[in-house]
Amino acid sequence: MTITTSTLVADIATANPGTIKVFQRHRIDFCCGGRIPLGDVCEAHQIAPPQLIAELEQALSATEPDVDWTKASLASLASYIQARFHRPLEEEIPRLRAMVDKVVSRHGARLPRLAQLQATFAGLQHELLEHMKKEDEVLFPAIVALEDGAAPGRAAGWTWIDQPILAMEAEHASAGAALERIAELTDGHVPPEDACPTFRGLYHGLAELEREMHVHVHLENHILFPRAATLARSMTREAARVRG
Repeated sequence: MTITTSTLVADIATANPGTIKVFQRHRIDFCCGGRIPLGDVCEAHQIAPPQLIAELEQALSATEPDVDWTKASLASLASYIQARFHRPLEEEIPRLRAMVDKVVSRHGARLPRLAQLQATFAGLQHELLEHMKKEDEVLFPAIVALEDGAAPGRAAGWTWIDQPILAMEAEHASAGAALERIAELTDGHVPPEDACPTFRGLYHGLAELEREMHVHVHLENHILFPRAATLARSMTREAARVRG
């Protein structure tokens, strides 16, 4: 779709659900009041049309940098995970929760499984936000300190870091199970044929959440955590050798 000032907002949101986040950021009604041209919306919200169109197109064409994280510093990888996944998730999770609640309030009576979706997502929301807080405040700073060569602060050396890593991996597995359940409840994130833009946007957002979480968890489980654990064991052995 080519987006112009004459394109209807609802048509943009329906054809390209990834643009819904942009509309929501500007508090633009893309659902019930979305059958109006983009140019009229820009005038009403005092947004320059080229600016809004650029944001919409960026939402459709965002790309990731090609970085070999197996060779980058642990600090840079931890910082990337926080900036690329943690901070956006802190905004995205409440946004999706609001959409879940809205869809349930309007369609829950005829689609009973939506109540199960709501409960599953609520649990996932709580788990993910608490999980990221623990990583941000405890595990990631410890990994950065480990790489910087700081003292472990414990007699056993840096191997204590294995325990929080195992805890985070267990929580990743729990979140993965919740995402699988959400996929089941949404028939693979496929909305009903008569779904409104909000309904479609929700399912698109849930599918994006699952895809993003797969990359997020991969970077932690398969790169950051193993490298940190290996370094912790190496530094602990070296410290024991020096003492011995």
